[in-house]
Amino acid sequence: MQAVAQWTRKRVGKRFHYAWVAVALTFLVMLITAGTRATPSVMMVPLEQAFGWDRATVSLALSINLALFGLMGPFAAAAMERFGLRTTVLTALSVLCAGIALSSLMRHSWQMWLLWGVVVGCATGATSMTLGATVVSRWFVARRGLAMGILTASSATGQLVFLPLLASIVEHHGWRPVVLTVAAGVAVVLPLAFLFLPERPAELGLPLYGEPDDAPLAAPGSRKNPIAIAFGALGRAVKVRDFWLLFFSFFICGASTNGYIGSHFIAMCGDYGLDAVQGASILAAMGALDLVGTTLSGWLSDRFNNRALLFWYYGLRGLALIYLPYAFGLSYFGLPVFALFYGLDWIATVPPTVRLTTDVFGSKDAPIIFGWVVAGHQLGAAFAALLAGILRNSLGTYTMATMMSGTLCVIAAFMVLRINRRPLAAVPA
Repeated sequence: MQAVAQWTRKRVGKRFHYAWVAVALTFLVMLITAGTRATPSVMMVPLEQAFGWDRATVSLALSINLALFGLMGPFAAAAMERFGLRTTVLTALSVLCAGIALSSLMRHSWQMWLLWGVVVGCATGATSMTLGATVVSRWFVARRGLAMGILTASSATGQLVFLPLLASIVEHHGWRPVVLTVAAGVAVVLPLAFLFLPERPAELGLPLYGEPDDAPLAAPGSRKNPIAIAFGALGRAVKVRDFWLLFFSFFICGASTNGYIGSHFIAMCGDYGLDAVQGASILAAMGALDLVGTTLSGWLSDRFNNRALLFWYYGLRGLALIYLPYAFGLSYFGLPVFALFYGLDWIATVPPTVRLTTDVFGSKDAPIIFGWVVAGHQLGAAFAALLAGILRNSLGTYTMATMMSGTLCVIAAFMVLRINRRPLAAVPA
């Protein structure tokens, strides 16, 4: 693998830093993770029809998935520090591929909870935002916001690439070919990650992007137990108020994106007479807009006050969600307007949150502490996915869940203004 990466570095080294190759490969891994994460939203209605499961039963699997997806983040970051980034990513992709393929044989609800809840949740937790933060921390000194924005946009691109295709497969062939298609996509990424994703710039004899050529090469990772690394960073973080502001604002971020819209929007469209392909196409359009919005957010986070950026992101998202129940009754000014505002804002919160985490805790601890913040994001997503399913079963509509989600976003908009208000020198090392 190192020989292949060295050869690639020689081919591209005269034009640009290999850090951008690492970003491209990480983008691909995170893209397939995002496509996998989006798959259950396409299968929700077909599984109800095939097995007679109600919305809450399927939502429980999504809730388990989202919770473990987040809780794995800090331990995945610590495992990358202890065992290596490449080893951790390859192991996670192998488990993910096997778990998805096995789910084509499921017949009972507990099997979905196990495979799509536990197995897929844990595996995708190691190949998502925490992976992006780790790669940016290891490879970049300059342009960190832009690099994180590009990597975060992989989630939107995953929706854009996968959702319409998967919805079409469901409509014409059922849900089982969908899971086999996703498993095949994961299998394709495995050898690319093996061949072209180095551990650190030092492995190729390179400084970090933005450092001078004669800068000392980065030191290897810690040899401590990854569980000790993860909890040690958490122990330092919980004493700082900014950690809790980051954690609970990202809890709301997860509740209002992956947990609610990402899991229930296609089913919500069905309540208003739109089929799965139409709902998936709207999500894909929002994904295309988020590709622009999140990349731009990364660029902005290198140049402007990140607290102010988060205030506007959360505030506009909250207003868009409060508007959503009325959007289905309008034509030109209905769903297109919602898709425009919500799509540009979907996960634009990630680059400023990563930047603030790094500013508060330093580049060494930031990936692991951001992993704990991501755990908050996914706990919020799990909470929203399950609660929205329960409210839909009880009330016959998603309106109450939508209004609650929008209100939480408005609260988060004011919460983030308090992050990192103290001088950096006052923050514990």
